[in-house]
Amino acid sequence: MDNMRNMVLFAILTVAVLFGWPLVSGHFFPTANPPATRIVDGKSVPVPNPAADPAADSPAALRDRAVVLADSPRVLIDTPRLQGSINLRGARIDDLVLRTYRETIAKDSPPIRLLSPAGAGDAYFAGFGWTGSGAALPTADTVWTASGTRLAPNSPVTLTWSNPTGQRFAIRLSVDPNYMFTVEQSVTNGGGGAISARPWSLVSRVGHSKDPTAWTNHVGPMGVFDGKANYSVDFKDLDKTPAGERFTTTGGWAGFTDKYWLTAVIPDQSTPVEAGFRGGPGNSYQADFTTAPAIVAPGATVRSVSRLFAGAKEVNLLDGYEDNLGIARFGKAIDWGWFEIVEKPIFDILDWLFRTTGNFGVAIILLTCLVRGLMFPVAQKQFKSMAAMRVLQPKMKALQEKHKDDKAKLQQEMLAMYQKEKVNPVAGCLPILLQIPIFYALYKVLMLTIEMRHQPFALWIKDLSAPDPMTPVNLFGLLPFTPPHMIAIGVLPILLGITMYLQFKLNPQPMDPMQKQVFSIMPWIFMFIMAPFAAGLQLYWTVSNLLTIAQQKFLYSRYPGMPAADAK
Repeated sequence: MDNMRNMVLFAILTVAVLFGWPLVSGHFFPTANPPATRIVDGKSVPVPNPAADPAADSPAALRDRAVVLADSPRVLIDTPRLQGSINLRGARIDDLVLRTYRETIAKDSPPIRLLSPAGAGDAYFAGFGWTGSGAALPTADTVWTASGTRLAPNSPVTLTWSNPTGQRFAIRLSVDPNYMFTVEQSVTNGGGGAISARPWSLVSRVGHSKDPTAWTNHVGPMGVFDGKANYSVDFKDLDKTPAGERFTTTGGWAGFTDKYWLTAVIPDQSTPVEAGFRGGPGNSYQADFTTAPAIVAPGATVRSVSRLFAGAKEVNLLDGYEDNLGIARFGKAIDWGWFEIVEKPIFDILDWLFRTTGNFGVAIILLTCLVRGLMFPVAQKQFKSMAAMRVLQPKMKALQEKHKDDKAKLQQEMLAMYQKEKVNPVAGCLPILLQIPIFYALYKVLMLTIEMRHQPFALWIKDLSAPDPMTPVNLFGLLPFTPPHMIAIGVLPILLGITMYLQFKLNPQPMDPMQKQVFSIMPWIFMFIMAPFAAGLQLYWTVSNLLTIAQQKFLYSRYPGMPAADAK
């Protein structure tokens, strides 16, 4: 009767894990990027992904955008990594693509579009200006005069505009070879009375990010205020409260983060500012900051300097800006979470291995070997304990038969036996516990860092940050259909399940029949659970299982009592 009840409970648990895990993981542990390829007739074919960028290109959007771009005079932006233009109407940077990143892995895939002008689909732009009193101020319809036709590294451009009462406004723009713009705003008062001017900078976007936000990765409004990263505001909050949230801070920044991209305005880090987020009409959102008002006397000039970051969230680049430009907590644009102390070293090791080998899959394999090598002394102790446990199994079985009706007495007798034989029954769990933080750190690295995006391994694995696309469910692409997400189990998850099963078979077998059934089916449950995760994570676990099996075989040769105990 007890066995039947246990079997029913186990069956219910299995169904709950298989069908409930996708719902839970979607919020707490997003599995992987969308598939970069699909298998057709046994070959990898790139999958279109126009939602990869914040201002996604579609044929209609391209036509609309071309019309909008032609409506106003512009200055070309031309750097090694950025291409676009500055809108002289309103002094906006509203046309920007990332030259070195593509929507998909296809060779003819368009580059990622980050910014797009108002009036086009998925509008997303940065703007600069002033509020104040005592003089006419430039507006969103003001047409500025540019000092040049092209903004490039070491080739700045100054935008100027003068009002009828003698005030001259200027915005000097410069850009580095990566993604950082420097913005110097100045007001020269050529009139007869003092004026008040308060410079501002903003980032505006229409619509939510196409990347999902989750417990492990914040997407949406994000900033650093008074030295603390703020991930608490999201698009839904601004929908409910359009006034948003405001912060008074010295240092920091505010903007919008997608999974891999960031657009943020950055005030002078020693100047007190008011910053925050707002909602607006038409599903629009804004991140901005303003400095304190400045009184500009006749004949005087007041200047303020800020920055704009618009580009990819590359780990070393963000950290470099934080260190070299003094931008507070700029590396926190990547939502490492509370486990950063482990995740960053894992990333550094992987990044170094990748740059050394040129293949990210090889880097993951070498990382796995490194981890298993460092844990080998612990594994020796684990197997020594396992050897002793196997030798004791006949005695344990005898005690179970003797005290099968008195569980308290059984536990007391087994504890006494462990103490007498100097055996620790939980010692075998230590390597697993030590691997959990490394496994979770690798999961976060694969999920968050753009350095891992679209990185191939070998054969059909073209993107290690996406699930394994080759599945036997459609005969490896020979059948003309794409199987549902739930059953699209790739080759790597199958290998993971097989190696996990072999590893469990080499471990001491539980004496309880119910436990033995649980352990026998667990590898196949994990095969389903791990199928939607990044192929890089599946590769790590599979290689780790293979190395563990090799360690077990080697250590069995050193502890011959283990197989002998099994045979007995």
